[in-house]
Formats: sequence, C-alpha cells, structure tokens
Amino acid sequence: KDKIDFILVDKSTRSVKVYEKGIILKRFNISLGFAPVGTKVKKGDGKTPEGLYYIEQKLANSSFYLALKVSYPNPWDIRRALDLNLHPGGQIMLHGVPNSGYDKKYHNNNNDWTEGCIALSNKEILYLWKNTTIGTPILIRK
Repeated sequence: KDKIDFILVDKSTRSVKVYEKGIILKRFNISLGFAPVGTKVKKGDGKTPEGLYYIEQKLANSSFYLALKVSYPNPWDIRRALDLNLHPGGQIMLHGVPNSGYDKKYHNNNNDWTEGCIALSNKEILYLWKNTTIGTPILIRK
C-alpha cells in the first residue's frame, strides 16, 4: 500500500503528482474550475486556489464519488478577501465525477468543469482516498 505524503497540483499542466518520500508514485490528469487562470479570491469566481494547504477531511458522502477536502481558505486567503470586502469561498476538494447528472462528454479532463475544485476519474480519486491521510500537505501552483 502506498503512503502519499505530498500532493502537487500543477494547474498549468492540468496534472496532480503524488509523492512518497520524494518519489513520484502516480501522475493524473485533472480538470479545474471553469475560470482556472489566477488564484481564487472570492466565492463563485470559478478559480482553483494557489498555495500550500493540507487535506482537512475525507468525505464519503458528497455530491461526488469521493472527495478530499482542501484546507482553503487559509488565514492569508481570508485576509485578502476581507481586505477586498469579499467572501473567500471554500469547499475546495479533490473529487471524482458527480453522483447524479454525470455526463461523460462534459465531466472529463478535456474540460475545466468544476466550481474551483480539482476533479479526477473515480478510479483515481479512489486511489488517492485509500492512500492519503488527513493532514497531508497539498501544494497547488499555477
């Protein structure tokens, strides 16, 4: 069994790499939010945040097959949003495809279809789910 100790999300290449002790275990193609360029600033902007976070929760009962909740917003994200008089948003996850309304022509990694989350296939999120513990760091970069 793999023990993922670091997750690297690369928005520009639409990929996620998972590591154990500095060695890449797997690489997956991903979909992002519907407006992926730039970092998330406010709720509803369709952006995937950029920065260092951690896996905060493992959700078996969400709108998607499985989900790993990211610790967005962090204190800096909250401060930036408040300075702009905005709500920072939240509920950023790595997840599979929707449990209802799944459309394989749309919900695939040729499209950026999430609200700001990082989407993988159900098989890929199952692997992450089984091999990731709460507290695992995740770096999301442009």
